[in-house]
Amino acid sequence: MLALITRPSAEAEALAALLAPLGVDAVVEPLIEVAEREVSAPDLAGVQAVLCTSANGVRALARASAERAVPLFAVGDATAARARAEGFRHVESAGGDVEDLAYLVSRRLKPQGGRLLHVAGSEVAGDLAKSLSDGGFAVERMMLYEARAAEAMSPETTRLIADGRIDFALFFSPRTAAIFARLVDETALAGGLHATTSVSISAAADAMLADLPFRARLIAAAPTQAALVELIGRHIGRPA
Repeated sequence: MLALITRPSAEAEALAALLAPLGVDAVVEPLIEVAEREVSAPDLAGVQAVLCTSANGVRALARASAERAVPLFAVGDATAARARAEGFRHVESAGGDVEDLAYLVSRRLKPQGGRLLHVAGSEVAGDLAKSLSDGGFAVERMMLYEARAAEAMSPETTRLIADGRIDFALFFSPRTAAIFARLVDETALAGGLHATTSVSISAAADAMLADLPFRARLIAAAPTQAALVELIGRHIGRPA
């Protein structure tokens, strides 16, 4: 079986390693290119915690600052794992999406404890700052990287889709799903999707695929990579 992974390369490689034991091979087609921004080291004075909504944000922060003692709250387990791998010493995972992260922060921290720094890219999902600001927190968003949409898919991926050889297409954000839908439309590849099942990390991502003729569309039970992999395992009769 063959799965199309649309995540950036670093995350895609880790995901491919999780799919391999299920007998699912992967073709990696990043639909978003992550580019670093030239920025000064963030001022962490008075910051009670850093909030990261992606592993890309963690990497960008680690490059921009040598500080590792500041508490870091991650949106999910994969982002938290990246933070620990980069040497951050106090990491907590919300194990879900932006709303789960806002809830975790509001339970663990107090507004009077200091401002929060949201490390983000040029595009963000949800409104983390508003959710926390409504609770009295001061939130500063710092854009440390740009997430640029792909202008085309590779000839190999285009051929695999056209030939109906992709069993699963995996989507981890509404933006990535929307980019895929646009590229399929521009290249008249929709007919090749009749043999493909889309698997999305959230209902918001799945909604971007509504006009494509997938064989089936699945949504993970929770907005996590683990839940998405588990769903694929159950679907093919090989629980992860």
